[in-house]
Amino acid sequence: MSDLKPSEIVRELDKYIIGQNKAKRSVAIALRNRWRRRQVDEDLRDEIAPKNIILIGPTGVGKTEIARRLSRLTDSPFSKVEASKFTEVGYVGRDVESMVRDLVELTVNDLKVREQEAVREKAARIAEERILDMLLPKPKAASREEGEGGQEPNFELVTEGGDSGTSGTREKLRRMLRAGKLDDRYVDVDVADKSMPMVEIFSNVGMEEMGLNFKDMFSNLMPKSSKRRKMKVREAVKLLAQEEAQNLVDMEKVVQEAIRKVEQSGIIFLDEIDKIAGKEGGGTGPDVSREGVQRDLLPLVEGSTVTTKYGPVRSDHILFIASGAFHTVKPSDLIPELQGRFPIRVELDSLGQAEFYRILTEPKNALVLQYIALLRTEGVEVVFEDEAVIRLSAIAEEVNNLTENIGARRLHTLMEHLLEDILFDAPDDVEKRVVIDPAYVNDKLEEIKSDEDLSRYIL
Repeated sequence: MSDLKPSEIVRELDKYIIGQNKAKRSVAIALRNRWRRRQVDEDLRDEIAPKNIILIGPTGVGKTEIARRLSRLTDSPFSKVEASKFTEVGYVGRDVESMVRDLVELTVNDLKVREQEAVREKAARIAEERILDMLLPKPKAASREEGEGGQEPNFELVTEGGDSGTSGTREKLRRMLRAGKLDDRYVDVDVADKSMPMVEIFSNVGMEEMGLNFKDMFSNLMPKSSKRRKMKVREAVKLLAQEEAQNLVDMEKVVQEAIRKVEQSGIIFLDEIDKIAGKEGGGTGPDVSREGVQRDLLPLVEGSTVTTKYGPVRSDHILFIASGAFHTVKPSDLIPELQGRFPIRVELDSLGQAEFYRILTEPKNALVLQYIALLRTEGVEVVFEDEAVIRLSAIAEEVNNLTENIGARRLHTLMEHLLEDILFDAPDDVEKRVVIDPAYVNDKLEEIKSDEDLSRYIL
């Protein structure tokens, strides 16, 4: 992230998201400000608060995609949550602090996987030695001294070559194992028994907090047990390599790094924030806890310490990106204190025919390219004429205007309906080249589009 200038961030976002330059500029500046904060003197560093953002615009215009691509681009811990899932403390539902706990959990798991990948080769070598120990156990005399039953050595595996020494036998076994000649032989493997008693907790609030350490507590209280399973060597190698990789990972270091990443570069994308912005004069019915959620959210956005099962996590420098359509309410309907914690507001543009055309053709993951790649797996070559894509974009705009405006998501519905027959017949069809022209688009979509009632159900 330290190498990315705001202009470079915008260029990277342009590869996947069409238009919305104001929003891209805002998130690029917010991200660069994090790097700038880490360069200032330490006594001032903690005083610089993140500039949280509210993205305003209808669904399907790229709000979530901007935040998600931003996190991937900078390798920042990222979590997307819906504000409508949270309730005020005292009501049934999730408490707002759980969004930070979820972010920490996701980051720990992600770093754990990376660390396991880093030690994969070492773990594979250890697993190989364990398999060789199973195939060629210690001599019976040594086993009896240690009080073990021992199993008969598999000397019949290495009869060829005439090497009678144990080390030579082991090396021959190793070569056979690596060559895959022993894959179908069965071995007995002791695996950890992960089953534990089911404990259900009934509570109306703080569900996450109450169950925070129950699993860890029970795993520490109960003796670790293992069960013996008979499996093929190829499966045993994978299982043991995975087990050894977990043992090689320093979880304390992983947790420390995860908490540091969350605190310094975490991003929480708070979707549907307009759903908790109730107008004054309410106070009964389903809206009763809306303002309460905002008040619970306030200390989190301002900066507070959240208790997680990995330890306390501060939210002072987590970047909050909120979004909402704000059809019936305005950002000014949020409580004043919360408005003050989201100083940057960006209105995203609605999408029309020109934008739909670009979305279908320009991004690296363009929808047209996705369907071409999917059908190529069946040996079918689909060619989209430029005029056909223009016609499809026009129909998407018309349907959005006639029914509900769901932005670029309308293109997924149209493309699926347009190519339904080809997708169904592709495995059996002898015709291996299909040209999508304007006549084909009209034939498939015009009748549905012109019937408004029908288009509401199908498109």
